[in-house]
Amino acid sequence: MLSQRLYTRSAASLCACAALLSACGGGVRTQGSAAIARFLATVHSGDRKAFEALIDRPAVRSDLTEQMADVAKRHEVDVGEGPSEFAVDRMITLQAVRLTAARVAPVWPATPTAIQIAPHMKARDSRHICLEEAATKRCLLSFARKDGAWRLTGMMFTPPPAETETAAFRTTGPATEAASSEPP
Repeated sequence: MLSQRLYTRSAASLCACAALLSACGGGVRTQGSAAIARFLATVHSGDRKAFEALIDRPAVRSDLTEQMADVAKRHEVDVGEGPSEFAVDRMITLQAVRLTAARVAPVWPATPTAIQIAPHMKARDSRHICLEEAATKRCLLSFARKDGAWRLTGMMFTPPPAETETAAFRTTGPATEAASSEPP
């Protein structure tokens, strides 16, 4: 009888500890996946002003500059002081984020829910999370929480589609169908 009470207390204590520990990680994962879902919905909507409010542009710029420098070193290309701030800023766009987010998984929705994001999210600590590529587990989009808000702080460089793919994309859809019905 005494041993049964001790066993019950021990089991209850372990359950309480496990709940506390999972709540800590779960809080970051829950808040982070919801923040990423809101961010990707904003990106999908095309709202540039809201997009700018959700990114830490200097941090993303720094991240992309480092990636470009690493690529140059690997290919033994001298880029001097690196790409210009203007050039890197032009890489931080809604389209670039869409292309990068699409790399998460083969059939990844444009606006995933927090539940869909959670299995692809890595919590580095209580203030840093990232959305991972399923195949490689590399961080595609990195976020940091500062002053209570999650902001994009890093982005894996994803080259834009080749010109032939871009041209094919431009020649499909209702707007081009109307234009193509006109005589040349």
